[in-house]
Amino acid sequence: MSKSKRLMELMMAVNRKRKFTVKELAQEFGVSSRTILRDLQELSELGVPLYSEVGPHGGYQVLRERILPPIAFTEDEAVSIFFAVHALRHYASLPFESESSAALSKFYYYMSGDTRDRIDQMKNRVDFVTPERQISAPYLSILLDAAIQQKVLLIDYESRDKRTIHDIQPIGIYSRNGLWYCPAYSFHHQEVRTFRCDRMHSVAPSDMEALDLSHIHLENREVITRTDQEHIALYAELTRKGVKMYEAEPWPVLNMQTREDGSGWLEGKILTSDIPYFASFFIGLGHEVTIKEPSELLACIQSTLSELMDKYG
Repeated sequence: MSKSKRLMELMMAVNRKRKFTVKELAQEFGVSSRTILRDLQELSELGVPLYSEVGPHGGYQVLRERILPPIAFTEDEAVSIFFAVHALRHYASLPFESESSAALSKFYYYMSGDTRDRIDQMKNRVDFVTPERQISAPYLSILLDAAIQQKVLLIDYESRDKRTIHDIQPIGIYSRNGLWYCPAYSFHHQEVRTFRCDRMHSVAPSDMEALDLSHIHLENREVITRTDQEHIALYAELTRKGVKMYEAEPWPVLNMQTREDGSGWLEGKILTSDIPYFASFFIGLGHEVTIKEPSELLACIQSTLSELMDKYG
């Protein structure tokens, strides 16, 4: 086996093993311990984060940040990855903000001059517009890790009307209109609730025992929503323009159907506690929507419009 091939396979082996001894690697690759020591030294100089432990049970260990072996990308593949990261630049907060920036720099640095020129021209001609927010969400990585690792977190959370402490078990995070949200199981409410990530003043590990929510994710989080919550049926007609406006900001709980002439309708069940949010949303659609039911939503819209008339009348 050539030295270059051995180094490549050694890099993959240490990433896989995480902890190992020189003797183990020497036997696996059929070389001397001295050769393996030289190879490990070269891997360390290449950036593989190794450290050694002395003593009878010592050996080598790879630090938490694993190094991937070299991967050959075509020019178009590299450019597509560059833009995947570049597209997120409008977000004030990201789960892997520093890591994505470092990856972007690496791709750009190792590209040929003509490819970099191509990127410089293209990045000012393609954009993914997201509303720029002045608020930050510094705990995205912690929330995402808790969702993956099935951990419970203690959060200091400020809603519209009060500030409380919650034990939550995150299901995931998602972005909508430049804001980050975290659907999570609330141990206090015994149901899944959605929390605005920028309203979390602090996030820390909780002593609460985690539930097995490994089968729950962003697509089916309603599975463990409490059945005693009060839902109410919604139906609304949309003009052709209303259909296009709704497509720009769809609500996951509502189902939109369209007709051949381009108009459509919305139907689904919403929580009664969410009526004020839907009232504000539908007021924004103006003449392009006609609410048929529920009457509670109509009353809320009328009340909101009346307050606006008093304010500006």
